[in-house]
Amino acid sequence: MPVDYELSVARRRDREEPAANLGIFNCKPAPYPVGMFRITKHIEFCYGHRLLNYAGKCRHLHGHNGRADIVLEGTELDDRGMVVDFTDVKRNLARWIDDNLDHRMILHKQDPAIPMLERLGEPLYLIDENPTAENIARIIYEQASAMGMPVTEISLWETSTSCATYRKPTR
Repeated sequence: MPVDYELSVARRRDREEPAANLGIFNCKPAPYPVGMFRITKHIEFCYGHRLLNYAGKCRHLHGHNGRADIVLEGTELDDRGMVVDFTDVKRNLARWIDDNLDHRMILHKQDPAIPMLERLGEPLYLIDENPTAENIARIIYEQASAMGMPVTEISLWETSTSCATYRKPTR
């Protein structure tokens, strides 16, 4: 039975670099048990936010074309041979994201911009924490979990090079 490994791989500058320089001998077992099934569904959505108590550019209202990577795992497959049908993830979680987060300003509930944005009729999603990528990933995780999905982690990509991940808490 093949074993999955997480490889410590050096960055390749081009496709011509020999495989011997990839560091493939620095491997460690994957962080999940052998025999675990895993699926990932990518859900793209657009949102705006800003960070309070932050000195950088993200203190200003701005938006992202984000992508949530939904990771679901199980030790057994259903009678169709699936952990969860991708269509079910789309029908339930993607719909929730579309209805609640997509094309909305995700803001801390005490953000002073809220009254002005409400007067302008802007769609808002208010949360108790600063709307960082970490906190938005956690919100999506909690929603997937509340829907009964066997979610183990959510990664929220704010840009093509930056993401935050919330994982299933360990006991």
